[in-house]
Amino acid sequence: MRTYIGRHQALSASDFIELALGTPVELWLGVESESDEERAARLDAGRDILADNPGLPDDLIRLAAEVIEENPDLFVVVPLPRPNRRRAARKGAAA
Repeated sequence: MRTYIGRHQALSASDFIELALGTPVELWLGVESESDEERAARLDAGRDILADNPGLPDDLIRLAAEVIEENPDLFVVVPLPRPNRRRAARKGAAA
């Protein structure tokens, strides 16, 4: 199944998020190796975008709720079996 946002095809989850937001995900989450100066510039850009689009946070929450509602299997939690913690008895003297 193919997913399109407007005329653009989303090939991965990151593409889908970027196309839905209209901005790269890294703008909001940052990157691991960014400098203090790059972080400050990124945060300034994010503040400008939010100032220009005051409804953006509400739109994102609505989008996330729709995705969760349409794909409940994404959040199925399956308990994992506990590992056997018994240790085999060692024979012989410690070296």
